[in-house]
Amino acid sequence: MDTTHGQNAHTALMSLEAAAISARGGFACMFSTSDEYETALITERRAQGRYDQPRGRWPVVMFVGCTLMVAGTVLLFN
Repeated sequence: MDTTHGQNAHTALMSLEAAAISARGGFACMFSTSDEYETALITERRAQGRYDQPRGRWPVVMFVGCTLMVAGTVLLFN
């Protein structure tokens, strides 16, 4: 009976140690510096397509419009 109890205790102890190692691994950081983290984050976001170029003419139209407004203001006050 002692061997069964001893084996159960040993099995429980091994299971507890494995759970502790797993829990500690969850708190570890994969990155040694913030630069590595930022690089991995940007790479992942690019893979998801978050940094795609705008697909339209709106940025160009807005730039031309603002340029014309500034030029008009300069000519008005000259």
